[in-house]
Amino acid sequence: MESPAFESPGVVGGNLPVFFEGLKSELTYPLAWANSRHLGFRGWQRRARAHVEELLWQPAERTGFAMRTLDEQPGPGFRRRLIEFDLTRHSRVRAAMLIPDGPGPHPAALLLHDHGARFDIGKEKLIEPWYDETRRLSAQGWADKYFSGRFPGDVLAARGYTVLAVDALGWGDRGGLTYENQQALASNFFNLGSSLAGLMAREDTRAAALLATLPEVDPHRIAAVGFSMGGYRAWQVAALSGHIAATVSACWMTTLAGMMVPGNNTLRGQSAFYMLHPGLYRRLDIPDVASLAAPRPMYLTDGADDPLFPAAGVAEAYEKLRAVWTSQRAGDRLATRTWPGLGHIFTEPMQEAAFAWLDARLREPSDPGISGRSAGVQTATE
Repeated sequence: MESPAFESPGVVGGNLPVFFEGLKSELTYPLAWANSRHLGFRGWQRRARAHVEELLWQPAERTGFAMRTLDEQPGPGFRRRLIEFDLTRHSRVRAAMLIPDGPGPHPAALLLHDHGARFDIGKEKLIEPWYDETRRLSAQGWADKYFSGRFPGDVLAARGYTVLAVDALGWGDRGGLTYENQQALASNFFNLGSSLAGLMAREDTRAAALLATLPEVDPHRIAAVGFSMGGYRAWQVAALSGHIAATVSACWMTTLAGMMVPGNNTLRGQSAFYMLHPGLYRRLDIPDVASLAAPRPMYLTDGADDPLFPAAGVAEAYEKLRAVWTSQRAGDRLATRTWPGLGHIFTEPMQEAAFAWLDARLREPSDPGISGRSAGVQTATE
């Protein structure tokens, strides 16, 4: 038998093994719903979710929240509240909330900020910071660049939602990180028997659980809303938490094969470590993980010219998601929309379309039949 040619070079493009296409071809995703129908849908959800949970390397969190209000100010149709609470047993954090005027309980939105290689602001990217003028100016620049000058959290509060935004580790109040140090931070988590991406996932489920305890919030009408890395976080927390009744994810969905191509931003490492659960893609593709939220409502949107997510990978991911929701006779609860001529951005028209979709599902008391609890997703006590 003839031996294969000597391998040289071993690395191409500076960061891919020369045999990366071979590695991709071996990923058959045996735990995807399409390959696990013999388990039944709820059985598949339980097994696949348990697999994801195992790879977080973060134990379930039983710590009480011990929430305290630090500041409250009137706003245009809503109150601005700065709180602190125990996000985990290791971290007590500040968070920003907006509460609509008038009697509650209100529908709510957990707002999940992006990465953007900008660490001085986190929660402030989505809720206008009334408590810090320097951050307000920085955040306004961010809003001008990505959100048509608007703060999505303030827009949702004006529409009647209680909103909450919390910094991920490394951003805003939890800063101290530089772009160049992300990979070292992630490796130190691994050396400590933990995971940076797993921590972010666990913390997001905790923030959702906090919202469900608040008297201003209807616990059956909580949405997860995010852009870019926040879009990833939105569908991830919906997959992991039964507290999320609906999801709006902007500009973060693709297949693994569509993402792992030369030139993709993920190949640079660094920011990728916030979204990397080692070993996960041996059994589940990216849209398979998002599908753990089915059949609860989910809205995914992106620009057709988004340079971070090639159109072919996005379209294939949407097709995979559609197959899962359709299999549960819930095709009408999944919405996907691609905007011609737009890139990695969440403009005012994109927001208005997404929030109108969300209004139609959460402005009135929800049908218990679409909640995470009835869909077989365990509701964490965390």
